[in-house]
Amino acid sequence: MFAEERRNKIVQLIKSGSPVKVVALSILFNVSEATIRRDLQELENLGLLQRTHGGAVSSQLDTELSFQDREIFFLDEKRQIALTAAKLVQDGETILLDAGTTTREIARALCGKRLTVATNSMDVAFVFAEEPDIEVLLLGGTWRKSINSLVGPLTNAMLKLFSFDKAFIAANAVDCKLGASTRNLAEAETKHLMLQSARQAILVADHSKFEQKTFCKICNLSEL
Repeated sequence: MFAEERRNKIVQLIKSGSPVKVVALSILFNVSEATIRRDLQELENLGLLQRTHGGAVSSQLDTELSFQDREIFFLDEKRQIALTAAKLVQDGETILLDAGTTTREIARALCGKRLTVATNSMDVAFVFAEEPDIEVLLLGGTWRKSINSLVGPLTNAMLKLFSFDKAFIAANAVDCKLGASTRNLAEAETKHLMLQSARQAILVADHSKFEQKTFCKICNLSEL
């Protein structure tokens, strides 16, 4: 089978709506995993798919990727966002970090400061495991396993008990007219309460989120 034919078949598999894995494709087409990775890279360069951890998904996917899959996208950009965000934080402040790959990079950039940090993300909280000068409040709630976040009525009730200096909020999409949005209603409700609980709410989003819109609105941009 020629490379072009193999890649066309990979695109067809992707368009069926199911993610593909490098190992499975290697077996299916009887080629090395390195060859499949090159195929996926070429198809991603053409905008026909998005590579993930160990495989690929449709570039038009309208479902939420796992935390592990999302963390590889635009990592350098997220780290630059994190460094900029960390400069806004002063020692002694109380900070709220939303769940997300960009906010996890912010957590890493905050290490070494003296802070109180609240978060609904177990991944974000774990970043501070060995930081003696950062007190961590992990908000309780319903565990969304796909992205390792805690949301829902318990989370929202806890948010109403506190007031933060700054909240860093993530979003799946940002539109100038429609505002910031996400794909999950419970996430949207929790994010909206997060921005209401802080004196300053800051949206952190890489460029791929802009001029996009998803189902559940978080807030207008004027609220940020």
